[in-house]
Amino acid sequence: MSKDYYNILGVAKGASADEIKSAFRKKAHEHHPDKGGNAEKFKELNEAYQVLGNAQKRQQYDQFGSAFQNGQAGGANWGGFGQGGQGFGGFQGGNMNFDMDDLGEMFGGFGDIFGFGGGRQNARRQTRGRDMEMNLTLEFLEAAFGTEKDLSFTKNIVCDHCQGNGGEPGAKVDTCQTCHGTGRVSGVQRTILGTIQTQTVCPTCQGEGKVYTQKCTKCHGQGIVREAVKIKVRIPAGINDGESVRLSNQGEAGPKGAPAGDLFLRVRVKAHKKFFRDGYDIRTEETISVKQAALGDKIDVDTIHGPVKLKIPEGTQSGTVFRLKEKGITRLHNYGLGDQMTKIVVKIPAGLTKKQKQLLEELGI
Repeated sequence: MSKDYYNILGVAKGASADEIKSAFRKKAHEHHPDKGGNAEKFKELNEAYQVLGNAQKRQQYDQFGSAFQNGQAGGANWGGFGQGGQGFGGFQGGNMNFDMDDLGEMFGGFGDIFGFGGGRQNARRQTRGRDMEMNLTLEFLEAAFGTEKDLSFTKNIVCDHCQGNGGEPGAKVDTCQTCHGTGRVSGVQRTILGTIQTQTVCPTCQGEGKVYTQKCTKCHGQGIVREAVKIKVRIPAGINDGESVRLSNQGEAGPKGAPAGDLFLRVRVKAHKKFFRDGYDIRTEETISVKQAALGDKIDVDTIHGPVKLKIPEGTQSGTVFRLKEKGITRLHNYGLGDQMTKIVVKIPAGLTKKQKQLLEELGI
């Protein structure tokens, strides 16, 4: 009995190739067995798309119906799919011919696992350079106000002899004989879906479709060399211990002109002998005498922004904390300043003379 492939995909007989592809993708997502769909329906959808997605087979189908597959047109070979009550397990014996570009786009990362690829136009899959990580130690005030640092380290950089293409300057460029210029090679892989024909990036030309008759004498065809570099970096004001700075494209260079990775600077901030950081606030302590606490006074207090006068009211108790507004650390992204919290410690005199003790008793202190 002739099957209505148009009805199976849910498209009109006059549907365009794009409409047919779109309908197949939608229904394949819905009925894929790995996603809880109906295996028989998925098989039927693939069978319909193998015909209607091919211009020549579609023309034959429109003329002769699905029976044309018994002749020269052939069809998808599903082997033992679903036979003998195996259900989805029947995939193991099947030999399936999928359009790898379609499946690669349909199933995203799933397609990558099985080497489906991401489309013929993206034959060359560039390998991004590695990210790098370095520790950077800052003084307390450098972290508070920001600073510039000169860094020296070794990494992979673009070869300056071949400009990253891997060929000796002036060398002839030939079509890759492994992939014949397509940038991809075909293979067969056994998966949970059975035996699947795959396409992968050509290992000879790395997807470029061409090779140089002579490799670069400096980088030996890699397009990258390892050298010492120096860069100047700006550290933003307010960065804290344990935070990081990301420098885009300052990591390892990628091969054959691929994008570079990033450089991450893990910040370590040294402790300060006077200032203690609490978020964007700073905490300090100031010691005053009993007389200053009892009678009041004005004292000089150090801040990271310079000394300021702090009024000590009469009767100030030891442990009292005074807030000095906007004398703290710059908030990242310029959202103002933190405060300085200064704790007062009243120093109790020791080793008093007999007369001093008598005076204190008279005062009732």
